[in-house]
Order: sequence, then C-alpha cells, then structure tokens
Amino acid sequence: MADTAPLGAVLAVPFALTVLATAAAGFDAVLSARAERGSGGGALREAAAPVRESVRLLGQQRRRTNAADPLLGRLGIALVPVAAVLAAAVLPWGWGAATDPAVGVVWFNAMEALAWAAVWLAGWGPNSALSLIGGYRFLAQGLAYELPHMFALTTAALGAESLGVGDVVRAQQGLWFVVWMPVAFAVYLLSAMAMAFWGPFGQPLGRDLAGGAVLEYSGADRLLLAGGRWLLFAVTAGFSVPLFLGGGNGPLLPPWLWTLLKTAAVLGLLVAGRRLVPAVRMERYMEVAWMVLVPLTLLQALAVAVVVRNR
Repeated sequence: MADTAPLGAVLAVPFALTVLATAAAGFDAVLSARAERGSGGGALREAAAPVRESVRLLGQQRRRTNAADPLLGRLGIALVPVAAVLAAAVLPWGWGAATDPAVGVVWFNAMEALAWAAVWLAGWGPNSALSLIGGYRFLAQGLAYELPHMFALTTAALGAESLGVGDVVRAQQGLWFVVWMPVAFAVYLLSAMAMAFWGPFGQPLGRDLAGGAVLEYSGADRLLLAGGRWLLFAVTAGFSVPLFLGGGNGPLLPPWLWTLLKTAAVLGLLVAGRRLVPAVRMERYMEVAWMVLVPLTLLQALAVAVVVRNR
C-alpha cells in the first residue's frame, strides 16, 4: 500500500476537488463565450460565469411538483457530490491518497456506480415524466459505457498486477501505461465523459426534455446537482493520471506538482473535447459503446495480459 496522506490533506480533498471542478467549469465558460461572441469579452469575466450562476441559484427559491417524493429526490441530489468525493478518496495527489486499499480501483468504480443510482433517484423524485425519462436515459447510457470503462480500469490494474492505486502508480516508474495501453486510455477518457453525462453525452439533461433529470429542480437543489456533476467530471478525469499517466512520476518537479499539471492537462483536453466529439442521437453512440468499444477494450486487455504473462 502507498503512504496515506496526513489528516490535513485528507480534509483538503473535497476542497481541492471543488477548485479543480470550478476551474474546469470556468475554462468551459470561456470557450463557450468565445464560440458564441468571438474574442470581444474579458476572459476573467467569462471564467467567473459559473460562480455568478452559483450565487444566483443560492438565492433562488426551491419549487416542488405535485405528488413529488422530496426525500428520494434530495437523496439522489446529495449522493452525486458525495459519490464524487468518496471516489476521490483513493486518488493519490502526489503526497499520498486519503486511503489506499488493496482494491482501490474497485472502490473507485463502485463510487461511479453509486452516481448511477443518484442521478436516477434525482430524476424519479419530482414525479415528472420528462425528469424521469432523463434519469432512465442516464441508466441506459451508464450501462452502455460502464463495461468499456470497467475494462479500461481492469487493463491498468492488470498491467500493475494489482488493484491498489498506489501499486498501479509504482508500476509506471519506468514506462507510463498510456504508451502501451493507448486504446484503454482513449476509451477511459471517452467513457469518463459519459459517466459524468457531460458534453455530447449530456442526453440525460437534454434540451429535448427541457432539462431532463434537472428539469424540476431550482435553487440549492439544482446547484448541488450541477456541482456534483462537475465534481464527478473532475474526479474521473483526475483518476486517469494514476491509471495511465504515471501519477506523480516525472523529472525535476515534485510529485504533487506533476499530478496537478497532468490532471489540469486531462481536464483541459476533455473540456475542449466536448467541441471535438460529434453529438449524435443517443442510440447511435450507445451502439458504438456496445459494438466497438467493448471489443476494443477486450483486445487491449488481452494484449496486456500476454505481455504480463511473458515478463
């Protein structure tokens, strides 16, 4: 097991994750504003748009639909950020992870699965047809992309011959896994966007559903669900660093700085990638998951297994 972080660093994990998510949301806001209006606006003002929207939602009154189940709905809303923070517990931030269990990779994937239930409950709670359809869309999308996502995680663990995240990082001291597992890395990033229902995979919150799973939420409820979504996006992006990019391994700079730089690079790539990956109908990209990504990740895992077997 890797060294765990001191207590102060453990308590700082939710804060660090929030800063990363806010920075990614600000960068996305800048790109969106530039795409709509050109380069005329101030970058700082554009980047602050998510913060202004958060303040606006905090002052907005909550609304409630007829025959709603507020307990289930708010439980689902609260579980999205909770699942993201619990998943971040096994992320090594250079100084060590909050915890490094022997099955850290499995723990991370289990917390992502918890987010499935959370979004579905959030869609179910208001007792609204469009909101419920949004929740079911996320279940269908999650099922399609969970298998290639899980196989990508398993491939990295197979290369390290361990399910411990610290062991995966140590196995990359000589050669990062992205070099000889490029398919698993690419599939992981694509499925990470799908698991965070972000970018072209935002169908659970689609405009054709007037907002889908978040349709009936306002005020603090909507803010918590949106914030949890960004936290989930940040932690799934950050987990690619210990899995495939060597964690804190690198020359000259301290491990924590390497981890931060790599995480920022992956987040920037995914934020920009929203504009590079085409938005197609939901059934089309689910076909890609089942018919293309699953066989590709299985072949990648087989290739890694052959290499590990013949070491």
